[in-house]
Amino acid sequence: MAQIIDGKALAAEIRQQLKTRVEALVDKGHRPALAVILVGDDPASQVYVRNKIRACAETGIESLEFRMPAETSQETLLSKIDELNRDDKVDGILVQMPVPKHIDSMKVIDAISPLKDVDGFHVVSAGALMTGQKGFLPCTPYGVMKLLEKAGCDLTGKHAVVVGRSNIVGKPQAMLLLSKHATVTVAHSRTADLGAVTRQADVLIAAVGRAKLIKADMVKPGAVVIDVGMNRDENGKLCGDVDFETVKDVAGAITPVPGGVGPMTIAMLLTNTVEAVERRFGIDHA
Repeated sequence: MAQIIDGKALAAEIRQQLKTRVEALVDKGHRPALAVILVGDDPASQVYVRNKIRACAETGIESLEFRMPAETSQETLLSKIDELNRDDKVDGILVQMPVPKHIDSMKVIDAISPLKDVDGFHVVSAGALMTGQKGFLPCTPYGVMKLLEKAGCDLTGKHAVVVGRSNIVGKPQAMLLLSKHATVTVAHSRTADLGAVTRQADVLIAAVGRAKLIKADMVKPGAVVIDVGMNRDENGKLCGDVDFETVKDVAGAITPVPGGVGPMTIAMLLTNTVEAVERRFGIDHA
């Protein structure tokens, strides 16, 4: 039976540490503020936003919420982002994805100032990650790295396989694993004989968005398995990209869904927001 890597517990630990950092900033007259924009009424997005706002409150970060109707024009949204970019009281800006279809999400991401890009999606942040410079790390891959660290997983020389190649998870995840000296393979939905590739992984990260795609026979015995997926199974129950019930008997360590990567994504968003303030005022928290 695999060691369960508890993302919920680690996220709570990180929030506790952030609380101390926030208190130190408040003492210097800088309370971190995160602006969250939600366009439309997607139910999953509403839940995510609510969780983010609750986590902000817990750590002492001020959250500013802007709800806009689904029919909001791209121009109106970009104008709101521009206003927040210029607002000195706002340290981080997050536009909850997905945005309605008539809005170009890349234009939205590009409109956010790289200094306030706490989601880590801006091309400047992506370029910094690619070239090993300081920038904001995308929250989910950042959270995955913290989970691997917590599980005591030394990545040096290990073969890490990332299933998924999105700009939000797959690609940045591969870069972060490389930076920790892993040998990285990026696989995806069109990889021929996916199982043959995943069976070579010492560390397997599933981020493809397909319910229970990774079965026990696709996992190397003793591998560390991180499940980034968030899907519904045939009974409408929340599940990941990994068939947890069978894989847990093969893997050495595994994250559950829910309670694995999800809470970490929010914890790292808050970390980036606090870091935005510390960088802005040249404050070293260490």
